[in-house]
Amino acid sequence: MNWIELILSFFVLLGGLFMLIGSIGLARLPDFYMRLHAPTKATTLGVGSLLIASMLFFSIKNSMFSIHEILITIFLFITAPVSAHMMAKAALHVDTDTLERTQGVEAHKAATAGGNPPAKADLVNKQKGSEN
Repeated sequence: MNWIELILSFFVLLGGLFMLIGSIGLARLPDFYMRLHAPTKATTLGVGSLLIASMLFFSIKNSMFSIHEILITIFLFITAPVSAHMMAKAALHVDTDTLERTQGVEAHKAATAGGNPPAKADLVNKQKGSEN
């Protein structure tokens, strides 16, 4: 086994590991907003590692630089965060249920102070006000 096969094996195994972690996170995490991070972060790195392995393999096999994988990687790294952001905004818009521990700092402070946590609409309105 030569050194290039070791490098290719490393990137393929790394990509598979990241994709496995992202898949387990998608299945096991309890909240929509938590589940959103697993596939968009971990699997993006996994597919990126597999594309690096593919780019190295075909560049060496064909004795020319492979550009297809670079274009796929750029497209993936641009579209994954944008799609995750749009899903999160849509979930906020339709008032998707969250766990109490993921409602934000204001809810945590109110819960530890003995008061009632603020309504989700109040948190969303406060976030919208801070964006402007």
